[in-house]
Amino acid sequence: MRHGRKINKLGRTSSHREALLSNMASSLILNKRIETTVAKAKALRKYVEPLITKAKEDTTHSRRTVFSYLQNKESVKTLFGEIAGKVADRPGGYTRIIKLADVRVGDNAEMCVMELVDFNTLYSKEAVAKKAKTRRSRGAKKAEGAEEAPAAEAPKAEKTKKSSAKKDKE
Repeated sequence: MRHGRKINKLGRTSSHREALLSNMASSLILNKRIETTVAKAKALRKYVEPLITKAKEDTTHSRRTVFSYLQNKESVKTLFGEIAGKVADRPGGYTRIIKLADVRVGDNAEMCVMELVDFNTLYSKEAVAKKAKTRRSRGAKKAEGAEEAPAAEAPKAEKTKKSSAKKDKE
């Protein structure tokens, strides 16, 4: 039983695990989305979300603390500049794990996509609102187009009747 064991060791030594999570966190921050296994994504979520919370307060101390975890200047700059501005009003839950249907060929591991929530345009409120607007306008166009459609289909029907009559004669 694994009572009280909160850390998933991922089959690695502690130094290897820290390096893995640091590199994955930097990749997630720079690219906004990564594809990995479900176990690594769950471990990375516990690693990167406190760093994003720390980045909301832009002080020298918080920058140095985050840099001690990430060891990458560009990812720290992106985290405190671009990402911290977008997640300023969010109380937590900065990442999303989406499980994929396929598994990895070599070891049959479950794969997933891990992404930063505020950087996905598919689920944003603006995208949902735009989608709803297009649906309403299509309904109006269908009503107008429905009146014109039978008139346009009538000549086609006559042509098909003529062609089928020619085939019958042959």
